[in-house]
Amino acid sequence: MNRPSFLLLTFTASLIYNLVYALRAPHWLTIPALLVGWYLADFMSGVVHMYMDYRPCPRGRGLNQIYFYAGSRESAEYLDLLKTTMASIGPFERLSYDFKNHHPRPDALGRRPLWRLIGTTVIIAALPLSLCLNAAAVLSLAPHWFMAGAVSFLIGGAFAQYFHGSLHRLDNPLFIRVLRKAGLLMSPAAHQIHHDTLQRDFATNCGWSNPVINRVFMTLRGQGMLKDAGLTPAE
Repeated sequence: MNRPSFLLLTFTASLIYNLVYALRAPHWLTIPALLVGWYLADFMSGVVHMYMDYRPCPRGRGLNQIYFYAGSRESAEYLDLLKTTMASIGPFERLSYDFKNHHPRPDALGRRPLWRLIGTTVIIAALPLSLCLNAAAVLSLAPHWFMAGAVSFLIGGAFAQYFHGSLHRLDNPLFIRVLRKAGLLMSPAAHQIHHDTLQRDFATNCGWSNPVINRVFMTLRGQGMLKDAGLTPAE
């Protein structure tokens, strides 16, 4: 078993344990907690998206060369250049580049494999937090309803970039289509508003938090932050 598969399996097992604990003792606060957790995950998806979109890429790594590559992106030359460039940066920088790259080429995000989309989030935040919640459950330190909200937040946060990618794919699993119909995931049409402007509606899960995030963006923009130069890699 390779490292990504092991980490994904560990995260899934940890998440299931927390979910079982959360549902062991239903409480009237369970459903509100689930919704609050989902909202917070949506809010985090928007904040991260806004930051990654406008965060300048590191210079001197050749990211501008692959971003503005004029030839075929299926050519051996491009694939070799892509492999070399991606190997020179860390997973966080690769994630940042993916956000920028998907603006002119939105379908590229939809073709990314699962681990490429969620790996950084799982390693840095979701798995450590889930393991901490496992410990809290074992020691009975967390109310069951609180755990339900935490699991909702973990799922929405860990898979935010996967949900984002699903907005740029025509063929999606049944559960994605069901969640969209239930209003728990946003539609591609709603997300297109972001691509049309690049200055609003950054949340990519359900979009419930976009009104708040739009205000945050305009405030930061008015203070001279989030400049357009950060939208594309520089030399």
